[in-house]
Amino acid sequence: MADENKSWMRRRVEGAIRGGLTHAYETIRVDPGRFLMQLRVAHGLPLASFQGVFTLEMERIDDAAESVIRSGMKMAAVEGAGFGLGGFLTIVPDLGILSAITMRMIQKLSLIYGFELNTDDEIAELWIAAASAAGVDISRDLLEKEVVNRFVPRVIQRIAAKAGAEVAEKWAGRLVPLTSSAIGCALNYYFVRAWGERARAHFREKHLEARRRFAAEQAQLPGAPPAMLPS
Repeated sequence: MADENKSWMRRRVEGAIRGGLTHAYETIRVDPGRFLMQLRVAHGLPLASFQGVFTLEMERIDDAAESVIRSGMKMAAVEGAGFGLGGFLTIVPDLGILSAITMRMIQKLSLIYGFELNTDDEIAELWIAAASAAGVDISRDLLEKEVVNRFVPRVIQRIAAKAGAEVAEKWAGRLVPLTSSAIGCALNYYFVRAWGERARAHFREKHLEARRRFAAEQAQLPGAPPAMLPS
């Protein structure tokens, strides 16, 4: 019976994560223009466009990324505490909203590191980062650039399966009504922190690769001074 309950709970959790991620993909998008303004005002970044981040010091970009992750962690913690009051009955809506909060955070991290979401390839890269954040290794062979709308659901399914197995065990504490709010708050907080840090590492690595390519290209120009590669 215990194994049956775990299996049932895992299916519910996996379905909630899959539904939340799908909803985020279809309807919840970060407005690039508004977010660019936020980076200018809140972080003092002198940006006319997101491509401008490739000329900024890495420390300033990383600081903005860390701020976005902290903000997502706080939002998720508040949401987890509120839904946690309902114990197990609110796990499904909680995880759906948590998935949406996490995807918005990952979208913002993508923009901070200079990767906009204007093409199918960029959208696919966003979901590869989300998979990386979930601890899922997505081979580039899986990516069919010309049919991103088929690629994304397959990635979402893999993320949901991986996260569902991990989350179901940890969220078992939500069955205890008196402690479920505190547990929900803590679990959501650390869930977003872990995914945020892994997604940030993914985009940071891509950003540094782009900087190196640009520096190499500039070094090939006649009379170009030696380029300084970022650390």
